[in-house]
Amino acid sequence: MQVEGFKCFNEDLTNRYGKKFEVGFSYHLDGNIIFGNSGNGYHMCQNFEDTLRYFDAMKRIVTICAVAGSGTITEAYDDYYGWYNMYAVSDIDIKQKLSRNEIISMALSLPENRVMRFLQLYKLSPIELILFKETFSSSYKVQDCISYYQENDLDTYIKRKEYKNG
Repeated sequence: MQVEGFKCFNEDLTNRYGKKFEVGFSYHLDGNIIFGNSGNGYHMCQNFEDTLRYFDAMKRIVTICAVAGSGTITEAYDDYYGWYNMYAVSDIDIKQKLSRNEIISMALSLPENRVMRFLQLYKLSPIELILFKETFSSSYKVQDCISYYQENDLDTYIKRKEYKNG
């Protein structure tokens, strides 16, 4: 069995623990494959925006790669926070490094709930912000998310509540 998905790295293609990866290479881990910070395995997610949960892409540049996982595969999810289809795998192929334009294009085509998660975790440029505002102009939820997370208007949700009650 194989799972297709995405993995996030630091800008230099190192993981959170300093291990260096390269596009076009395959990697293998021995041992019991368990998802989690104290687990063992190469972590990956089915949805590219979910990989940002583990990297601070609001404050630094990250690299997202398309990957394929195989060998021993364990699936993880977090119902409380809505994170699903996360995997720890014993074998991973780093297939392609996504360009920023590819990431933005993919994000612009996401449904509302997923684009909101992306906007909370990935810092956009001013031009990219305009694209998201225009694309999701009819969604007050996305507009509020942009205002709060991207433009740092910490009163966004207070204003929304006052508007509804006013």
